[in-house]
Amino acid sequence: MSGRKKAQKTMQIVLHAGVHATDSDRLLKTLLRNRDGLRPEGIGLPGPGKYRKLISETLNTLGSLEPAVGARDVLIDAVLDDDIGHVDRLILSHDNLFSVPKIAFQGGVIYRKAEQRLQSLRRMFAEDSFELFLSVRNPATFLPALLAATPHAELSDLLKGVNPADVRWSDFVARLTDAVPDVPITVWCDEDSPLVWGEILREMAALPPAYPLIGAYSRMAEITTKEGMSRFRSYLAERPDLTEIQIRRVMVAFLDKYADDSKLEDELDIPGWTDEYVSGLTEQYEDDIFELARLPGVTMIAP
Repeated sequence: MSGRKKAQKTMQIVLHAGVHATDSDRLLKTLLRNRDGLRPEGIGLPGPGKYRKLISETLNTLGSLEPAVGARDVLIDAVLDDDIGHVDRLILSHDNLFSVPKIAFQGGVIYRKAEQRLQSLRRMFAEDSFELFLSVRNPATFLPALLAATPHAELSDLLKGVNPADVRWSDFVARLTDAVPDVPITVWCDEDSPLVWGEILREMAALPPAYPLIGAYSRMAEITTKEGMSRFRSYLAERPDLTEIQIRRVMVAFLDKYADDSKLEDELDIPGWTDEYVSGLTEQYEDDIFELARLPGVTMIAP
């Protein structure tokens, strides 16, 4: 008799798919720090080596074809260390799911295969509930950061004719909601991550607001002086009854006073990009986020 685990019951599948140049795996690493504590909650958090290559290869093989009967069970069986019968919510993170950075604009559109790959995954997990989590970023800083993650020398080599001013996340997410209308999408701005990090983690794990998590303030710590974080943690320890809204206000106050300015500046070394041009991209991004938050099926996490 085989000793292989059998994946039979339905699950809640949670997929974090980047985008590139946002959290750089910090979200997954923070969740993995909590893996032992989350296991009793029925949450499965396999390491990325268990599934990223496997999922990419599976999707590349599938294309637009229907998954084979039993493919879903084989995939879950391969990625879960824990007893499958114990896991109710499976969290996966894969920022190269839609594309690797160097071909992000192949075909003259950002992540042109995103719809097909998401539809294939949805068909794979047809009997399960399925959620998508995405972080987006100001194109003024996203594009230089994405370029730095590629072998391309010039931004034009990456963009394949796309105008930076035409990079609109509301258009991209609308493509996804049209492709998989039954998949709820949760989105946040990478710029807001220091303030909403704990909320993102809890939403992904479907935990209540007060649930304690290791690393809930780790993104804030990245841009705050050591003195500031020490004072912030002491302040919270002395006031254990603060609500989430009150804690958010405290975070803003401490960041105003203790933010490390050297960690808040992005390198924007793109020839021809003036301060005025960057400001224009930023204003457009802010308008774009307003439109994105209004899309049906989209939940925006914001401070």
